[in-house]
Amino acid sequence: MDRLISTSQLKEDLDQTFKLIVKDYHQKVYWQVRRMVLIHEDADDITQNVFIKIYQNLSSFKNQSKLSTWIFRITYNETINFIHKNAKENNISFEDYSMNVADNLSSDEYFTGDEIEQKLQKAIASLPEKQRLVFMMKYYEELKYEQISDILGTSVGALKASYHHAVSKIKEILEFDD
Repeated sequence: MDRLISTSQLKEDLDQTFKLIVKDYHQKVYWQVRRMVLIHEDADDITQNVFIKIYQNLSSFKNQSKLSTWIFRITYNETINFIHKNAKENNISFEDYSMNVADNLSSDEYFTGDEIEQKLQKAIASLPEKQRLVFMMKYYEELKYEQISDILGTSVGALKASYHHAVSKIKEILEFDD
């Protein structure tokens, strides 16, 4: 009987924890995903998948990293898997898939940006995958290099170089468009 009570109490505690995570992280996760896939419907679906993964794995979270890092790692993995899967289904590269989505951004009824925002999104989409991810995490999420290193499993030095190259390429693209 004690085992049954402790198991049900554990489930209740996990459910409560999960509700708090959803409350605290839903918007952050959605926007991290949305900046990577650009399309609202895709971001919504991926966000739902992220929270399913979080719920399924919450009991195995070991506090070896910050909760936010763990959540952003799951978000990153789910989003990258989605992009790679769709690129493969369309028989194109990650970068080509991203460019196609950016090129069609103005037709997305949920896109509220102006022409400058659309140019920025196209410039970001043109970056190689790693530079793009580092740029978005640093610029939009305002994550520290150490946090990005934990999420991507890359050294801080390599991340700084990737960010620098990304910023240079974006500047070059935006200046060329003017």
